[in-house]
Amino acid sequence: MSGQTQRLNVVPTVTMLGVMKIRLTAATRGHALLKKKSDALTVQFRQILKRIVSTKESMGDIMRASSFALTEAKYAAGDSVRHFVLQSVRTASVRVRSRQENVAGVKLPKFEHFTDPSADPKSSSSSSDLTGLARGGQQIQACRAAHVKAIEVLVELASLQTSFLTLDEAIKSTNRRVNALENVVKPRIENTITYIKGELDELEREDFFRLKKIQGYKKREIERQMKSAREFAEEQCAEKLSLQRGISIGAAHNMLTVGGGKDDDIIF
Repeated sequence: MSGQTQRLNVVPTVTMLGVMKIRLTAATRGHALLKKKSDALTVQFRQILKRIVSTKESMGDIMRASSFALTEAKYAAGDSVRHFVLQSVRTASVRVRSRQENVAGVKLPKFEHFTDPSADPKSSSSSSDLTGLARGGQQIQACRAAHVKAIEVLVELASLQTSFLTLDEAIKSTNRRVNALENVVKPRIENTITYIKGELDELEREDFFRLKKIQGYKKREIERQMKSAREFAEEQCAEKLSLQRGISIGAAHNMLTVGGGKDDDIIF
């Protein structure tokens, strides 16, 4: 596209002008709504980005604390702590569930961690509480709490990053639609409306010129008819005068011309 923005190929009529105005109104309204949606998604995007940065900063400390807690548990309870833990756990008590959150028409996936009380409570709660009771049980419980906290942070970070990627794609798609409406659709419709108005004005000027020509033709026709009627009347007067005076028609015409057409003064 070089030079001006292209227009739609339409028939320049009054009906099409109304249709184009309606389309322009709809495109303007849609552009405003999409712009508001893009702004809302951008605000949410920046908030999620801040939360991701803060979560990643805290994740380093939490993962380091969980690693130190595991090392302390191994030091206190010995290498056999792994077998005690595996024997005491049958099913997972910390689980993850997903849901969707609607933000300006965009569904963002959310992951949440929760403790399942129905997951074999005898083996998961009482057995885990008694794991390593004879040797290093306190360190094992601290290690478990540290790793549960690490899992919570990882689940939150996964939820934030998934929402971050979904919002990024939604913002790009919305911005493409906003730019298309602003730079392509609306200018094309506006150029089409300008073209239709110009063509209608040209047709109106042509109709006005045609009417003027018709009026001029009718005026000339009326003048010609009046002139013919006047000439016919003069011819009748000349014949009458020639009969009354016994002169030729040419001499009668001359007498009428000299007398200004008042044959009564000439006759009497």
